[in-house]
Amino acid sequence: MAEDTNTRWLTQEAYDRLKKELDDLKANRPVIAAEINERREEGDLKENGGYHAAREQQGQEEARIAYLEELLDSATIGEAPSQSGVALVGSVVHVYYDGDEDDTETFLIGTRGVHSSNTDLETYSTDAPLGAAIVGAKEGETREYQTPNGSTVSVTIVKAEPYDESKK
Repeated sequence: MAEDTNTRWLTQEAYDRLKKELDDLKANRPVIAAEINERREEGDLKENGGYHAAREQQGQEEARIAYLEELLDSATIGEAPSQSGVALVGSVVHVYYDGDEDDTETFLIGTRGVHSSNTDLETYSTDAPLGAAIVGAKEGETREYQTPNGSTVSVTIVKAEPYDESKK
């Protein structure tokens, strides 16, 4: 059975953390609205830095709310894939670049906005060129991707294993 490479996988811990962030942002809406109203009453809006800052904060928080709602509505809750040997969402992947076995990197394949709780482990989203290129690649396989500056990079999968939260 092939695993859907577009799955937005979240552990229950990550889901709960993001849900709490969403609830906190929604609960903060009246505070931001009150701040905007208070600043509006100060007079001329063209030169009112506090008003503009409050509006900007409101816009950023509303964008984050929309993103979190979409993410949480479409996420699959559960544990990391149990399959080793294939780069999947939820896998820790060991790679080398452009045929240079000394140019190595280890990272987690995640989804945008979701990171491992291990601060030493970089997370690459499946929305990023590298993440998109290697999802589904097997150990020993080489794939190519375009960097934002237009150059082509080859990446070879050395090892892929399910992320284990206990191995921080």
